[in-house]
Amino acid sequence: MTSTLTTRALPSPDVLFQNLGGEAVLLDLKTETYFGLNPVGTRMWELITSGECSLGEAIDTLLGEFDVERERLEADLLRLAGELAAAGLIELQEA
Repeated sequence: MTSTLTTRALPSPDVLFQNLGGEAVLLDLKTETYFGLNPVGTRMWELITSGECSLGEAIDTLLGEFDVERERLEADLLRLAGELAAAGLIELQEA
């Protein structure tokens, strides 16, 4: 599934998340693979996997927290969601 601004994301039940001083470590229990997220990626993860907002709603929140152009943020968040889904770390659902 391709992610859009109306897509919602749920973390895979096989993924552990740990925030370490603003940066995150994700552990995929199925593959025993670690993934790292920088502070912006960590905040994106927190918002999109909260179950409370779509990707578009997460972008609105992030625009208030970071000094970035909307187009770039949309592209970055959609790319991250696609990469996380491809790695099996999140499940995408169309709202």
